[in-house]
Amino acid sequence: MKLFYSPSSPYVRKVMACAIARGIDQQITLVPANPHQSPAGLLAANPLSKVPCLVTVDGLALFDSPVICEFLDSVGDELPMFPRAGGARWRALKQQALGDGIMDAAIARRMEQARPREAARDAVMARQQAAVSRALAELEREVPHRTADIGTLTIACALGYLDFRFAAEPWRPDHPQLAAWFAAMMELPALVRTVPAEPA
Repeated sequence: MKLFYSPSSPYVRKVMACAIARGIDQQITLVPANPHQSPAGLLAANPLSKVPCLVTVDGLALFDSPVICEFLDSVGDELPMFPRAGGARWRALKQQALGDGIMDAAIARRMEQARPREAARDAVMARQQAAVSRALAELEREVPHRTADIGTLTIACALGYLDFRFAAEPWRPDHPQLAAWFAAMMELPALVRTVPAEPA
């Protein structure tokens, strides 16, 4: 398998954390790709020019982290990251959506910060910041369980992205239970080995 990636992408981190947790990361060849520059190899696999993008051994290109993670869940014999049925499944999928939503809002805000200041952009950034704040408040009220599944890994990756890109706005003081949960989750090898970094 081949994964087009950027080391700063929280969605890439989510995919790699899933692969590590399932013990299949050694089956993946990492291909650096800056999606903003639309390299030919990435475009050939993903016309949206987005990472992560996984090319399977059969040559099927998969993109968007939920799709890739669900595919990885079908590879190997480890316990599934996607619970198969019942309340555990719906909780994990809800948490995945919440974590992805935090990442979506944080990335949108960061992109706006790089542009010249104006009222419309400030309003967009405030809206995205408010979405993250509401999501954090919900997670503080309903702290995730400590079992590694697609939901908890996604939330951990989202919180790690906030640390990476918004370190000047610490989220822990107002969310002590969530902070304790995150500290415990960060002991998992899948998260220790995937801490985000700036592209080389």
